[in-house]
Amino acid sequence: MRDRRGRSLSVGGAEVYLEEGGSGDVCAVFEAGAGAGRTLWDPVTAQLDGSVHTVAYDRVGRGRSKRAGSPQGIDEMAATLVALIEAIRPNRLILVAHSMGGLVVRRAVDGLATPLAGLVLVDPTPELAPFYDDWSPTVRKTDRALAVQQWLARSRPVMRKLTGSYGRLFAADTYAAMLAEDFSPAGIAQTRNELRAVAAAIAEFRSRPPQLPDCPVTVLSATRAARLHARNHDAVREYQRRYAEQVNGQFEDADSEHIVPAERPEQVAAAILRLARL
Repeated sequence: MRDRRGRSLSVGGAEVYLEEGGSGDVCAVFEAGAGAGRTLWDPVTAQLDGSVHTVAYDRVGRGRSKRAGSPQGIDEMAATLVALIEAIRPNRLILVAHSMGGLVVRRAVDGLATPLAGLVLVDPTPELAPFYDDWSPTVRKTDRALAVQQWLARSRPVMRKLTGSYGRLFAADTYAAMLAEDFSPAGIAQTRNELRAVAAAIAEFRSRPPQLPDCPVTVLSATRAARLHARNHDAVREYQRRYAEQVNGQFEDADSEHIVPAERPEQVAAAILRLARL
């Protein structure tokens, strides 16, 4: 059951909704990828069994968090994350991010006053991969598909069919929350905003790279890809590996497709616990 403690918090001029679990000196803060919010991490936080303090939240404009006046870019998302961390004041901080969330937490490192005890990047977006050199056609095509989904999302039964794979990956109550929040018309509108934010961030990260984290880093890389992503999968993994080498981190294969937090939650949790024990 989804029995996590939830509350809204005003941070950096925005109101975000977060859910907490566990307790202890170590705090793991979770950043979801595009199209997802706090519920993405339900399988992982369940694996942690209260051994660390967990904080999963919805980005501004997603789920139960309030909308901003205008859509946030990656830098603004990172600033909100920094403000959230400053508000909860963890003793020892581990950041955990999936996909696009990796861009957010890596940029957030630039502004963190709280020392970082560890970073877990779960199948993160590798901005240096060559296929991002001309990603604009893919962005336009994906946005058109999302626009259709946004219209179809007015029908819950239709979205249940379109997102059936999530229903198989996640517990029933988690999937119900995703249907109501992330796969709603408002949720898909936010996903379109997040896609545009990633597209803009690629050039920004290449010209102004985030500072490298001064902490242990683990990169979990999905070994399998859905058919639509198979063509670029080897390049994604190669550039994820290169980043792990750049920061002298640990690179791990995850026997999963992209949604590693659902397919291999025990591996994500184990990576967090290893860093917590350092």
